[in-house]
Amino acid sequence: MMKLSVQPQSPASDSDEIYQADDQRIAIPARFNATADSFEKNEHSWKIMSQVPTDLSIQVQDVTFYVHKYPLISRCGYFSRVEFQFPKSNLNCDIELDNLPGGPETFETILKFCYDIPISLKVNNVAALRCASEYLEMTEALEDGNLISKTEAFFTFVVLSSWRDSITVLKSCESLSPWAENLQIVRRCCDSISWKISQEASEVINGEKNWWFEEMSTLRIDNFTRIVTGLRAKGSKPEIIGSCIVHYGERWLPERRGNELQWNITGGAIREEDSRPIREQRIIVESLVSLLPSEKEAVSCKFLLKMLKMAILYSASPALVAELEKRTGLVLETADVNDLLIPSYTAGNKIKLISSTEENIMHNVDVVQRILEYFLLYEQQQQQQLLPGPLAVSKLLDNYLAEIAKDPNLPVTKFQFLAQSLPENARKSDDGLYRAIDTYLKTHPSLSDHDRRRLCKVMNCGKLSVDACAHAAQNDRLPLRTMIQVLYAEQMKIRATVQGKSQTEIADNSDQESSWLSTNKEVKALKLELEKVKSQMAEMQRDHSDLQQERQKQNIKQGNSSGWTIRWQRIRKSALFNLKTDGEETDEVNKRPNNSGKGSFRRRQTLS
Repeated sequence: MMKLSVQPQSPASDSDEIYQADDQRIAIPARFNATADSFEKNEHSWKIMSQVPTDLSIQVQDVTFYVHKYPLISRCGYFSRVEFQFPKSNLNCDIELDNLPGGPETFETILKFCYDIPISLKVNNVAALRCASEYLEMTEALEDGNLISKTEAFFTFVVLSSWRDSITVLKSCESLSPWAENLQIVRRCCDSISWKISQEASEVINGEKNWWFEEMSTLRIDNFTRIVTGLRAKGSKPEIIGSCIVHYGERWLPERRGNELQWNITGGAIREEDSRPIREQRIIVESLVSLLPSEKEAVSCKFLLKMLKMAILYSASPALVAELEKRTGLVLETADVNDLLIPSYTAGNKIKLISSTEENIMHNVDVVQRILEYFLLYEQQQQQQLLPGPLAVSKLLDNYLAEIAKDPNLPVTKFQFLAQSLPENARKSDDGLYRAIDTYLKTHPSLSDHDRRRLCKVMNCGKLSVDACAHAAQNDRLPLRTMIQVLYAEQMKIRATVQGKSQTEIADNSDQESSWLSTNKEVKALKLELEKVKSQMAEMQRDHSDLQQERQKQNIKQGNSSGWTIRWQRIRKSALFNLKTDGEETDEVNKRPNNSGKGSFRRRQTLS
């Protein structure tokens, strides 16, 4: 770190300034070194020890400084005016400098500078010295190289050249308002930081991206806002700005979720351990929300819901709460059910309910209802029907309903209105909704039959699974009408399951029939050929009977049998007789297996 030291010189070189580049120190002539042998410092006093008695006492807060008037008048225009306004005899009275920037520590350094005692300018004290020197009017008109010019040079050429030194000086300016603002120290630091970050944000430093998040998160919210605004003006990516805002929020806003939320609802008190005052927390929330980029991918839904919880908790403006609800609705499908559990209380000197008419409701259901309406409106504008977005939200809503159903003070109208907010085609299954309704009925055993029937109408029994139907059919908490609807839906599902199996079997048989189609064609062709053979066999049988009758006639006449013998030999040699014999045997074997043997035997006996 560069230091600027004021060192005394020999009288021969009083008019010269020596710049030593090696140790980066600036040597200043020591004009009043003879009057300051040493100094004595106590808890509430600071005194110059010299041969000349001190003639001026100055009180800065609770410390009194005993000094000589001449070294101060020669370099501080403020004390010159005091000399001019008051008689010389009154200069020995105390002068109070309660509004001096930097306090006693800074004034001690200024006194050393006036007495030519070596001082060091560092990034930790340069802002306070610059403001205090302006307050005391230590200008070049009184002496060349006065403290204003030296601190300004150090700030411009040393501090603004490094973004880390600029952040250090910026943090030191938090206790120097309004002087640091009026002297443009804060503005110049913020401009320098935002410019350097915008130039280096895309680079990797020490193997880590976004290396400046941690340094930025140490700043006060107003300075952080100025730097982020400068980054947006310089065209930084929305994702980078959003990540920086999330990192800052995680540091300055307490994390409260689920059972970790330190609420004592039944006792009527709130525990906020190690938390900042409510007003400062509200300013942080409002400032961070105003810095959020307009792109929906810039920050996560989890962070938006966290900011929404804090905005409600610390009573932020209604317009800011509405803006957070709208932005959360655009990315609701990525939310977690634990993040949606927003308490119904605000922080203050005492806990007070958001709605005075409904006492002791644990969760703010109205906020979630408005978020869901924003989501459905956005989906309608996008003209999307039954896409993964609505389905994811339906599961999220059913899980949220199951959580808030455990609240014994939740009215049935709020629960029912939220349950039926989604369109009918948004849910593929109503198992989650049935679980939420059953939890509500279990938590509210004194609910009237009319309210039970009205609540169960929200559920579509036809969308329940077989297991859910089996459970609902034996659930005594459900109305009788609902149980009948469940039983009917269960029977329809069983019937559909059986029909589905039958249709599967029919489909399998049709596949087998298609594989047998070629075989049936071959069988038909064989049957046609068999019919032809049968007709030929019948004709041969008629010829055969005619021959038998002729032979009997010949035997009776005892005639010459040579003619019959010749014709019979011709018949046996013909191929038609052979075909007839084979066809007759085949047909008779297939149709009359018991008589085929007799027919064949008779034919052979006759032919023999």
